[in-house]
Order: sequence, then C-alpha cells, then structure tokens
Amino acid sequence: MKWTEGIDKLGLGLYFLLCIFAIANIYSVDQKLGEKQLVFFCISVFVGLIIFVGRSKFFENMAGIIYIGGVLLLIGLFPFGKEILGQKNWYKFGSFTMQPVEFAKIGTALMLANFVSSPDFNIKNKKSIWTALAVIGIPAAVVLAIPDVGSMLVFIAFFIALYREGLSGLLFGIGFIFAGVFLIALAVPPVYVAIAVLLIAGVLIAMNYHKMSWDVISISGITGSILLLCGLAFGSPYILEKLPKHQRERIEVLYKGEKAFRDTSGYNLLYSKTAIGSGGLWGKGYREGSVTQGKFVPEQETDYIFCTVGEEWGFLGSAILILCYMVYIGRIYYLAEKQKSTFNRVFGYCFASILLMHFSINLGMVMGLFPTVGIPLPYFSYGGSSLLAFSMMTFIFFKLNYSDKNSLV
Repeated sequence: MKWTEGIDKLGLGLYFLLCIFAIANIYSVDQKLGEKQLVFFCISVFVGLIIFVGRSKFFENMAGIIYIGGVLLLIGLFPFGKEILGQKNWYKFGSFTMQPVEFAKIGTALMLANFVSSPDFNIKNKKSIWTALAVIGIPAAVVLAIPDVGSMLVFIAFFIALYREGLSGLLFGIGFIFAGVFLIALAVPPVYVAIAVLLIAGVLIAMNYHKMSWDVISISGITGSILLLCGLAFGSPYILEKLPKHQRERIEVLYKGEKAFRDTSGYNLLYSKTAIGSGGLWGKGYREGSVTQGKFVPEQETDYIFCTVGEEWGFLGSAILILCYMVYIGRIYYLAEKQKSTFNRVFGYCFASILLMHFSINLGMVMGLFPTVGIPLPYFSYGGSSLLAFSMMTFIFFKLNYSDKNSLV
C-alpha cells in the first residue's frame, strides 16, 4: 500500500488554496502583514507536518492534558493578559501576541471526543449529558468572563457534534427561542412580545393537551419556561443598557442601521458594505480597490478581510471563495461521518462545526447580518494564533482520517 493512500487530497488541497489566497489578499491590504502571514503559514505547515508524521493515538491519550492546559491558559489571561481593542484576551511576548482561546477550542474538541468515545458515555444518561456540557461549559464560561462574546458563541459548535451522537434537538430549539425573544423585544414593545409568548404557548399546549404528561414536574417546567420567556422579554432592554457602550451599539446597528453610528460602531460596517458593493461583478482588480488601498476599513486585514475580496475580486470571486469554504466544510463533515472510530468522528464534527460557526458569523458580520463580535474568517484573517490553531486542527483531523483509512479494523 502506498503511503499516500488515505491522504485526503481534496481537503488538503482546499486548505492550501484558502491559505495562499488569504496571504495574497492580506498582502494587498498591507505588504508587511502579508509577508508576516506567509511566515505564519510556513510555521503552521511545519507544525502540521510534525503532527502528520506523529502517532494518531497521541491526541486521544493526551486529550485531558491538552484540555486542562487550554483552560489554564484562558484563566491566566485575568492576571497576565494584554488588553487589545477593549478585550483582555491576548498574551504579549515582546512583539508577538498569542490568543489562547483559539487553542482552547482544540483542547475542548479533543476532550469532548475522548469522553464521547469512552465506554462510560451514554447519550441517554443524564450524568453523561451533564459531563459533556461541563466539558464545553467550563472554557466557554471563562471566555465569557474575559469577556469575549464572539469566541463564546463559537462553543455552540460543540453541540452540533453532540447532536450527531444523539443529543435531543430540543436544546437548539430552546436556545433559538430565547435568542429570538431577546432580539425581538429590542425592536418591539416588551409587553407585545410577552403577550405573543403567552398566546403561542397556549396554542401549543391546546394542540398537544392529550399527549402531554400533567405531573407536577411537567407543569412546573412549562410554567417556569413561560415565565422565563416573559421575564426575558421585559428584561431585554435593561440587559442591553447594561452592556458596554461598544457592544450595545453593535447590536443597535442591526436595528438602526450603520449610518446612525457612522463615527463609532457602524463605521467598519458602512465602509465594508461600500467596498463589497463597489466591486461589482468582476471586481476592481488586485490591489486596485480604492477602499482597500485607502485604508478606510479598520481591521480590514483581520475580521473584515472579506470586504477586500468583494472589492478586488467582485461578486464572482466572492462567490467562488464562499463555494470553496462550503465544499471544504462539507468535505470534513463527510469524512467525519465515514470514520470507523467514534473519537475521530466526534473530533471531525467539532472541527467542521467550528469552521462553520466562524465562517457564518464572520460573513454575517461583514455584511451587516450579525453584530460585530471579533470573529476571524478561518485561514483567511491575518493572525498567527488563528492560522496556527486552525492549521493544527486541520492536520490533526487529516492525520486521524489517514490512520482510519489505513486501519485494518
């Protein structure tokens, strides 16, 4: 058997394509940063090769230690972290910075995969569910306390992996309902939202009256949920007012438009839309974008890098990039589903879901469909921590996939 058999050439090919195209776009925004990103890419590939030639069982055996290390790195930010752009989520070593949350995601994915693949795990057992939720919740709670709301949202990705393993979709439904009530109550008078909650709850109960169990626990759960939703409706405006000014404005931009905050939180979005829209069908050409070359969009090399693609490569280039991401993420889900090992499958689902969350939130943010939360576009946004962490997950998964394909079991 040739040693190349089992290497997923499509997946790795798309990885290299995305990284190289990203470097070209970062170079267009800032030549020095483009050169530094090329160095980060070479380092990432070198680390990836070390991962690929190592033992695949290493990650399963060391999952606990890697997870604990990631959580400790997050906790260490409170006394030792460097505040950048209002968030204390970086370590600074001379001229280098490191964002530990990117590596904590790797540890969480490995630990969750390790636990779910253990003989003690049973998705129908409450103890197993609570343990899995604790694995996800501990680093997520630390990230929220930093606070880094954007990165905390990415931890929702791990629930997709649990859903694949049999977790009830009810949790997703409950989460969407609470999020919907919160957002709607910011645009509609809370009393109307509360009335709507009561009416919808009444209709659903009436429709399922004979199917429901009317014991004390069920009645208490239904009553408590309705009261919580009504309380959230009335409390949403108060919660919004208590948020830091920049976070509050980022949410209000969705309702009032970026022009209402053109000198503050809406500035990035205003020029991001301008850049994307000005690209037209074919784009203005490489390094020919007036918004890009004029440095009108702050953080254009990081979170807002997609607007560079929109301006210089146009709708066609943007569509091809989005298609590449969709094929790449779909490929990882497909390969994860084909794994013989539960550990490999769960890690693959975690990895693909993390990519999906980053990709969806970042594009939604750049186009004004989601509040600005500081989420990088995988492989594409400038930054050594992000590129190295995503590359490590990439090579870990493709190493696991390689070992699975060459396994005799």
